[in-house]
Amino acid sequence: MKSAPIALAALMLSVAPAAMAAPAPKTPAAPQYPAADWRTPDADNILVIDTSRGRVIVELAPWAAPASVERVRMLVKQGFYDGLTFFRVVDAFMAQTGDPKNDGTGGAESLPDLRDEFQFRRGRELPFMSLGRVAPDNAVPFVTETGFINGFAVRGAPQMQMMAAADGKVSGWGQFCAGVLGMAKATAPDTANSQFFLMRQTFPSLDANYSVFGRVLSGLEAVRSIKVGEPVPAPRDVMTRVRVLSDIPDAERPSIQVLNTASPSFKAILDDARASGLGAGSACDIAVPVRIG
Repeated sequence: MKSAPIALAALMLSVAPAAMAAPAPKTPAAPQYPAADWRTPDADNILVIDTSRGRVIVELAPWAAPASVERVRMLVKQGFYDGLTFFRVVDAFMAQTGDPKNDGTGGAESLPDLRDEFQFRRGRELPFMSLGRVAPDNAVPFVTETGFINGFAVRGAPQMQMMAAADGKVSGWGQFCAGVLGMAKATAPDTANSQFFLMRQTFPSLDANYSVFGRVLSGLEAVRSIKVGEPVPAPRDVMTRVRVLSDIPDAERPSIQVLNTASPSFKAILDDARASGLGAGSACDIAVPVRIG
């Protein structure tokens, strides 16, 4: 295993504090949406993370980062993450965990590091709901389109460019909104292994520089209450137990529904957001309603 810590690169700390501390978007009242506009996520793609600060429920994104999802899900099923600490936590930024050494230098020793999955290819088979186009800027020097896939805020090449692509797809990447899960890595390419981080706030500097593999459906307040430190002093907060939803007995299993971001109801949410002045660059400010029972 690498001797250098598997840490988040310095670029993570380049965003102004005011930008990092943006408030979380408010979720619209769930009962206003018709039953047909809700979806039930695949139980194999839901993690239930019980922590010393409360329960966090996460939906995984195998369409965006299949190798990362497969690795984390496999380790969860082995009980690898049970009892591991949040060893590096930056207020208004992220909480890092997933290291059996609990110091940032370890990983799943028997498993190879993963190839970076910063971007994915998006075809028409993915249910994309567009928020709008973003003009070129210093970070992305070409026109992009933002929108939502299965509840995740994404950005990438405009959909119309699919017609000119040999595979009928365009490149895209997940946005590091509050609640997103990313794979931690060293500064060298292809060094993610078992460690990951949960975003406490939106942090655009990470977009297309780290692999997005999941997002919090419920429990962001628990993530934001995790004890802070670099490193975190003892006693640290821990993941007491991490399970895949499909492995939880029916009697204990929470019911989960997410508003389908390809539905008419969510389109109406985006229309209202645009009417209120939110632009295409504000996808992280738009909450996707969730029902947990």
